[in-house]
Amino acid sequence: MNLGTRIAWDDTVLPFQLDRTDTRGRVARLDGVLRRVLAQHDYPPAIEALVAETVLLTALIGQTIKLRWKLSLQVRGDGPARLVATDYFAPTEDGGPARIRAYASFDEQRLDPSGEPFPQIGKGYFAVLIDQGPGTTPYQGITPIAGDSISACAQTYFAQSEQLPTRFALSYGQTQLPGEPMHWRAGGVMLQQMPEASPLMQGGGSGEGGLLAAEDIMDGDAARDWEHVNILLDSADDIELIGPSVQPTELLVRLFHQDGPRVFDPQRVEFGCTCSPDRVRQTLSIYSAKDIAHMTTDEGIVTADCQFCGAHYEFDPKTLGFEAKDDD
Repeated sequence: MNLGTRIAWDDTVLPFQLDRTDTRGRVARLDGVLRRVLAQHDYPPAIEALVAETVLLTALIGQTIKLRWKLSLQVRGDGPARLVATDYFAPTEDGGPARIRAYASFDEQRLDPSGEPFPQIGKGYFAVLIDQGPGTTPYQGITPIAGDSISACAQTYFAQSEQLPTRFALSYGQTQLPGEPMHWRAGGVMLQQMPEASPLMQGGGSGEGGLLAAEDIMDGDAARDWEHVNILLDSADDIELIGPSVQPTELLVRLFHQDGPRVFDPQRVEFGCTCSPDRVRQTLSIYSAKDIAHMTTDEGIVTADCQFCGAHYEFDPKTLGFEAKDDD
């Protein structure tokens, strides 16, 4: 495979369906978008790993939802890794790219640089937020931090909140191609079983802390099909998931050739942030002139920095808040 073929699959999400088992899924490969996300910050490797995993999950989950605007994932904990937040913005036109941004907050004094990343989140929650834009009511689903990874938290969320059996197989890490510097790369597969009717579970499940797991919401043929495709996915190597030497279509044929894999148009993804001076003004429009005065620096300006992309904004305080004056 030549370099051009490898690059063609980078920063894409490929939807697919397994016709025999009524399973849908996505294959994602992230390279440039992940570089751009991480380049905005100087995170320790443990935090970079958590961001990489969450960005990859966001790309896979965002493409499954018919969005008009934004999907957000948030991982909040009481450990040194306090927050990982991502946003997925749906394409604004047919054939256009989706955009992803992300940032993390952490306590540098408490962080163990050589420790495993996930346990440093501690106790907290995994949240999915869907905003379809003006005139709609945002949706929010929350499940506790559970399992041994952020992807395990996402699987619990879909079982608990959506009654939808879901599995992620992810790979991410620093890699290097000939003639290139070391950089982060990520890839993975998402599977979702689509039973004809998921039973509505009451009470506790078999997951951690009594949470629902995939096996709690399936029976009969659907359960057997789910076990079958999971066994096949377990055989995927990290190098097959992360690429770039194995194309997503080749991976699907190797794993699921007996189950009738059918692919659809891939979705391009890129780094993108929606911050702007107008959005900052809108955010600050709820404050009074007295509040704005408290935000004003000794130099007589109000500053704002975007946590996602690092953009820096400066404003005349008289133009901010609900008592603002026109900046003529």
